[in-house]
Amino acid sequence: MKKVITSKDAPAPIGPYSHGNLVINGQMLFVSGQVGKDAITGQIVKGDIKAETHKVMGNLLSILDEAGMKFKHVVKTTIFLTDLNDFGAVNEVYGSYFTGDYPARETVEVSRLPLDVNVEISVIAVKY
Repeated sequence: MKKVITSKDAPAPIGPYSHGNLVINGQMLFVSGQVGKDAITGQIVKGDIKAETHKVMGNLLSILDEAGMKFKHVVKTTIFLTDLNDFGAVNEVYGSYFTGDYPARETVEVSRLPLDVNVEISVIAVKY
């Protein structure tokens, strides 16, 4: 059975998708890619890749919280960047949200992202 997860503290989806889907008796959460958009103002954080990445991570945390999870439950992430030259700065911010036992991950450069953001991150989390 699937439970759709929606957080009022994360920006509303801009298409036909949900923030996340909780499956396998509420043990596994698939979170859609999040960008650096403020849920209240609708403004995109741009110009500073670190600030944009912090906003992305905050949006992810809001969705994880809604499902009763934290970053310690994240087992897999995917990071999309429009410029791999930002990898170091994004990696620094991203890494500050985890305390070891890091999730599996890939980082890929793409030509463009929705809303012309610079970074988008999706996660898979498991309660254990």
